[in-house]
Parts: sequence; C-alpha cells; structure tokens
Amino acid sequence: MSIQNNIDRITDILRRDDGISGAMHYTEQISWILFLKFLNDYEDNKSDEAFLEGTDYNYVLRKDLRWHQWACPKDEAGKLDVKRALTGDDLIDFVNNTLFPYLKAFKATTNDPKTLTYKIGAIFEYLDNRIASGHTLREVLDIIDALDFQSSDELFELSQVYENLLKSMGSDGGNSGEFYTPRAIITAMVETTNIKVGDTIYDGAVGSGGFLVEAFDFLTKGDKKEKLSAKDWETIQNDTFFGMEKTSLGYVMGMMNMILHGIESPNVYKGNTLTQNIRDFQEKDRHNVILANPPFGGKEKKQIQQNFPVESNATEILFMQHFMKMLKLEGRAAIVVPEGVLFQTNNAFTKVKQTLLENFNVHTIVSLPAGVFLPYSGVKTNIIYFDRKGATNNIWYYDVTPPYKLTKNKPIAYEHMAEFVHLFHNPKERNHTNAKLKPSLRGTKQSVSSENESQCNNWTVNVKDIKDYDLSAKNPHKVVEVIHQSPKELLTAIKQNDSQINTLMNQIESLIDG
Repeated sequence: MSIQNNIDRITDILRRDDGISGAMHYTEQISWILFLKFLNDYEDNKSDEAFLEGTDYNYVLRKDLRWHQWACPKDEAGKLDVKRALTGDDLIDFVNNTLFPYLKAFKATTNDPKTLTYKIGAIFEYLDNRIASGHTLREVLDIIDALDFQSSDELFELSQVYENLLKSMGSDGGNSGEFYTPRAIITAMVETTNIKVGDTIYDGAVGSGGFLVEAFDFLTKGDKKEKLSAKDWETIQNDTFFGMEKTSLGYVMGMMNMILHGIESPNVYKGNTLTQNIRDFQEKDRHNVILANPPFGGKEKKQIQQNFPVESNATEILFMQHFMKMLKLEGRAAIVVPEGVLFQTNNAFTKVKQTLLENFNVHTIVSLPAGVFLPYSGVKTNIIYFDRKGATNNIWYYDVTPPYKLTKNKPIAYEHMAEFVHLFHNPKERNHTNAKLKPSLRGTKQSVSSENESQCNNWTVNVKDIKDYDLSAKNPHKVVEVIHQSPKELLTAIKQNDSQINTLMNQIESLIDG
C-alpha cells in the first residue's frame, strides 16, 4: 500500500475520533506522531553510524520513552508485542500524563535551534494530544510504524504526501489558511531571487515552511546535489535556512515539512518575530535572501509597536520594516503584501514606503489576481521585490492574469506565473515604458493590437512619476470594453431600469404595509 493510501487511512480514522475536528486537527495530530517516528529512526541511524566508527551515540530520548518501547514494541519475531503495546485508556493516560510532560520539559534545557533537544521542546511546548480514543491512537501508531524514515525514496514520497496534507489544511479555511501559501507563488518567488549556496535565507513568518523547503529543493534538485561538495552540503544543512514562527501549530507544521523534505537542521525559532527591536539589528544578524508571506490584517499592541521607528498597529507595516532591517548589503527580498500596503497613503504607510524607495531598490512588483488565498482570505495581494543595492529608479510591474476566475477549486497554477518568471530573467523582452498601448478597433470593441498583446501584462514606471508614494499596480494597457449603442437602445435600457426600480419599490411598500 502506498504512503498516500496509508495517510488517507489515518485521516479517515482520525475523523471518527471525538477529539478531532477538521483538517487542522488531524494534520496537527499526524504531525506529532510522524515526528516521533522520524526521531526514532533518526537516532537509530545515528547510533548505527557511531557503532561503525567505534563510538557510542547518546540518545536524546529516555530509553523507555523511545518509539519502539511505548508506541510499537516488538516481540522476538519482529511483530507487534500485543502484551506490551498499550491501547485504550491505558495508552491515552500514558501519552497525556507521561510522554507529553516529558517532551514539553525539553524547552527549558537549550536555546540552540540546531539541537534535537530544542526542536523537541519547541514542537511540544504548546502541543497536546487531541486524540480521545486510545483504540484510535493504537490504529494510527501501527500504520505509522510501518513507515521507514531511513529510506530516501520513502522519505521523498512522504514529503509529497505531507505537502498535500498542508494544502488540505489551508483549503479547510479558518485560521489554518495562514500556514499555507500556494506552491505556484512560492516556486515563482524562489526562482526569481537568484539563490545560491552560501546564501542565508530567511522567513520571519515561517508557517508551514514552504519558502524554505522550496529554496532547499531549488539548491539540491536534479543533478545539483551531485555537484555539491561535502562542505557545500554541510552549509546547506546547517547554515542556510533561518526563520521564526509565532504559533505552535505553524511551528510543528513547518518543522515537520522541512525535516521530511531533507532539511535536518533548520535554524527556525518559535516566537513572535515582531517582539524584536529592529534598532538592535547589526549586519551579522542579517540575511542574503528574504522570502516571506507574513500575516496581514492583524493588530499589535503598543508595546510591540515601539520596536519599530514607524509605529503602527498594522502587522503588514511592522513586518515590512522588520524585513527591510534584516536584509544584508547586496541582499534581495521578495515579500507578499496586501494591496493596501502599496496604495495607502496614511502617515505610517507613507513613511515606510518613503524609506523603502530611498534606501532600497524596489525593482519589481507583481500584481496577483483576486482569489489567490481563497477560501480563507479574499484580500487582493502583490509581491514586492527589493534589494539593498541603492535607491529605487525604475519599477517593473507584472500583472498576473489567469484565463479564469480563481476559486477554492480552481486555484492559481505555476503556468499562470511562467511568463512573469521568463520576463524576470529576460529583461530585454519586458515593456520598458508606462505608455498606454495603441488600441486597434475590432468590430465594436477596443483592443490592443496583436503585435503588442505580449506586452499587455507588464509595464515600467520611473520613481519620479510616483505620486504620494502610491505604488499600486495600475495596468495602463487594460482597456475598458466599449459597446456603442444607438439612442433608441439607450432609451430602452433606461426604461427597463425604471421598470425594475418600480417593481422593487412596490415589493418594499407591500412588506411595510403588511
């Protein structure tokens, strides 16, 4: 049976449990169980390596709390030892009152995110077992026990399955959506930030870790991994990926996603990014590449606002200041922002955008279509690209225009971003002006001439032409369709409107009289 089928079996089992409600819950519960199985296989593998080298490996977990002791103990034949395997109320009591308190206590022992101790403590600090039935948990443990985290092929398949779980969690709506950014958006952003071995890559709102995972894949996919030296591989594993995630669920999702994709030692902390005073950042704290989709629409209290030169309760403005301060000299950033960041001209927004344009090179803004983050948010968004290589001169805009309206069931696809990626890497093919393309008349419609149709989705604006720091993407080539009507047709339309208005008025009056 494939891993996907096994995970599908688990989700079906968990849906029947009284303690589980929705995709967010079952993904969370699958995650902590997967993590403990991974941890067991990881430590066993380290122990085997140490044995071959003639040394001893010091296990992080206490012997009686390792997977093969409590989750799925085996008999001499390698089968589940039913006499020692807990189930029912005994299993739930053990997990809730012995296992979880032990794992939660790890957080107090270290602040180094590279260590297993930190990862264990940070993952379980705010996590609890939600599975109510010990019989349900026993079924899940037995299925996950069959997974082999020491097999690279199985680990790769599992990473893809886990991505699907995260996607379904995002599609479930509610608060879970904030952890998942559509893969098409992430891939396009990674492919347009010129990532190379030796860069440090930072996401201050990690969520499910999509940006860091995609960056890892970008650096290692295909024959790239074979060409990496041992030093390069060590750099990628230990000194490349950095981030912070505020929520416990997001941290669990992110750590699991990165681990399953092969990033063993991400430098990711659990905490609120915005509690850091950005005035304290030094060049050594900064990063070469920043990729992020920070939460927007939230509010922060006054105490946190004081960590920023421009105080605002809007999280998107605070995150923007944070990322500006976290970028190294010559560094580059690609950040998803709500459209309001670009067009709002109140005091805080204006000050931040003024600093951005004067101290950074804002070279690209991508207008994403409405519906990218449905069903959990209908907010129109953009991607803003900037680097720390001087002030802004020209901003190249690209308007992503799928051939259909995006919905939950018809999401954005990479093919919708492909032209943008191509033009990003081939600047000579871009439209270098902000001039409106000349229309040609076809019947009764105004449309762009065929030789200019490839230029319709992009344009360039000089910073001198930007008024009041309004950076919004106003596509000059989108021509309003004009339908020419005769005076008689116009009069008929007016009469129809009057008739509809009278009908509605009569309905309202009858309701009032009734």
